[in-house]
Amino acid sequence: MGAQRRVVVIGGGVSGLATAYHLVRPPEGTPPASVTVLEAERAPGGRIAAARVGDTGVDTGPDAVLMRAPAAADLVRDLGLEPLLRAPGGGGAHLWSRGRLRPLPPTSVFGVPQRLWPLLRSGLLGPWGVARAGADLVLPRRDLGPDPTIEQVLRPRFGTQVFERMVEPMLGGVHAGRAGRLAARSAVPEVVALAERHRSLYLGLRGAGNPPRPAGARPPLMSFEGGLTTLVTALRTAVEGSGSGDVLTGARVTELARVEHPDGARWRVTGAGFDPLEADDVVLATPAGGAATLLRPLAPAASDALDAIPYAGVATVVLAYPPDGVRLPRGTGFLVPPVEGRLLVGCTWLSAKWPHLSAGRPDGDPGPVLVRGMVGRDGDQAWAALDDEALVRAVRAELADATGLTAEPVAVHVRRMPAAMPQYTVGHQGRLAAAEEALAALPGVHLTGAGYRGSGIAACAAQSRTAAAAVAARRLAEVTAR
Repeated sequence: MGAQRRVVVIGGGVSGLATAYHLVRPPEGTPPASVTVLEAERAPGGRIAAARVGDTGVDTGPDAVLMRAPAAADLVRDLGLEPLLRAPGGGGAHLWSRGRLRPLPPTSVFGVPQRLWPLLRSGLLGPWGVARAGADLVLPRRDLGPDPTIEQVLRPRFGTQVFERMVEPMLGGVHAGRAGRLAARSAVPEVVALAERHRSLYLGLRGAGNPPRPAGARPPLMSFEGGLTTLVTALRTAVEGSGSGDVLTGARVTELARVEHPDGARWRVTGAGFDPLEADDVVLATPAGGAATLLRPLAPAASDALDAIPYAGVATVVLAYPPDGVRLPRGTGFLVPPVEGRLLVGCTWLSAKWPHLSAGRPDGDPGPVLVRGMVGRDGDQAWAALDDEALVRAVRAELADATGLTAEPVAVHVRRMPAAMPQYTVGHQGRLAAAEEALAALPGVHLTGAGYRGSGIAACAAQSRTAAAAVAARRLAEVTAR
């Protein structure tokens, strides 16, 4: 098959590391590539990071992997991480609605109710709101059009109360987004598919349902002993231990250029913190804006399309409390609808959601009670104007309003993530198509990452396989053409 393929992956988040992993450990019959991952920050992982708060290591970014997604499950198994998987605690979640915390009905998909009676009992909505939600049963089918927003799909079916008090907070917690701007076919394609297959979306959701999990089966969302940085460390170790991969941190790429050689053209990657590299293929695994900057001199149309993908900034505030005398509501936390006008997007009782954080401590010490507040969503960046001290005060005040918790924390950690969450707004599919069409003129340049076809870890794992396969397919095509 000729000389070993040389690949540079720009970006050391999960997307970049997983792409490199698939390239250095390819399927049987495919030769491994020689891969260098370039990460601008001091540590790989992207949004995945951890900190010690009150003597306990906690995730300060994403804290779970969707293990029912085949790409994520395969990656975890291949890395040998299955024994380290940890399940979340139970008890359900709450919504801060109409002045107090109310239980989130257990059967809902992105805030869309699958059962009306639990919704009525929850008190989330007034009686008229529940009745209006039930009207979906008799409303005629609607033509959704080519690129509807989530609001255009769901508000006409279920009414304003469901939309404002259930759909919006769920989207804030998952995407840091707003339903009036997010493109439904990009952000929640499964909901759109049900809406187009069924006259009543409520009945469609009930039919799809959440089938009972067999005894011993894994829950959909899981973490690892040691948190999600366990996955990052395992990927880096596998890449560097393969004999054909390197991961360089503090390596900031500033230029990508095409260089002609007698035996063919290659890509030259230059920047700060590393020696210039040449590669047959380059995988851009940065946020869309970073890819746009590198592509500006080479493919202005692709750069314009990627620059038009907006991102929302978010921050997390982790508070550690002494275990004695702190009582939190049952469950794992709460979400806040934007209509409530609060700074908080949501709050997680980390100690309850992840029981393994307290397990195995010496002398049966339960460890601190850990609470994580999340702020920031599309259109609401008020948190960014506050310094850390003011941000912690604001989060604590709202937490006290919701739960009555006024105790002084023994430790605090603030993590700010400006431009962290990609927003799949209306026109997203068109922007991706325009970028890919323009990139066809740059053979060997590939895109992958959270900004494109799914922002969760599982979606990034799936996209990384696709990117690695594209590199392998290009190599095969070149060899066949010789």
